[in-house]
Amino acid sequence: MENIPSFIIRPATEKDVVFAETITTEMEESAKARGTGIAKRSPEYIKTKMQEGKAVIALTKEGIWAGFCYIEAWGHGKFVANSGLIVAPQFRKYGLATLIKNEIFKLSRTKFPDSKIFGLTTGAAVMKINSSLGYIPVSYSDLTDDEEFWKGCNSCVNVEILKSKNRQNCLCTAMLYDPSKKAKVEEVALRTDFKKNIKLFERWTRLKKYVMLNLKKTKDKTFNLF
Repeated sequence: MENIPSFIIRPATEKDVVFAETITTEMEESAKARGTGIAKRSPEYIKTKMQEGKAVIALTKEGIWAGFCYIEAWGHGKFVANSGLIVAPQFRKYGLATLIKNEIFKLSRTKFPDSKIFGLTTGAAVMKINSSLGYIPVSYSDLTDDEEFWKGCNSCVNVEILKSKNRQNCLCTAMLYDPSKKAKVEEVALRTDFKKNIKLFERWTRLKKYVMLNLKKTKDKTFNLF
């Protein structure tokens, strides 16, 4: 019987900066494997997030790095994003991503209680996790207009699609948690039928990838599916 490792998931601190280079390397390798991009971050940037208390780290009881995620604030704190979620390859079958997302979400709500929390993702699994936390799929126009945030997309292999859609759509699905609209959150939702069903998330991401990638080949056609 396989031994399931035990994890310690907590806010990162100054003493965790020793893992910064490992984390940034794994982020880059993971993005390459998925065929999509994330904003490239330096080890120094990750260290700063740890020192500011704006990150969550997962370690085994033996002190081995297992996962990470950090908080970014945009639009003078009106929006925050839980970015750079990464799990070490050897620990990717234990539900650790969900545990980390739960912790970074709680940390975000503590530090920025009135802020909208948003994310862009191509992963059905991440969409399911976000949905369980109260996020809904929304239009890109519902996200921050902070130029510094959108500059992060320049390192993505799909940035030309984003530019061709006037920054209103891309392969990623936009998801938003708005603490001020708990009772009326579905009013701005693009989809209300997911109901945390992973198969629907998977179909959604496959369809969006198919349509968006074909847009590159048929620039004269216009699609308004999303």
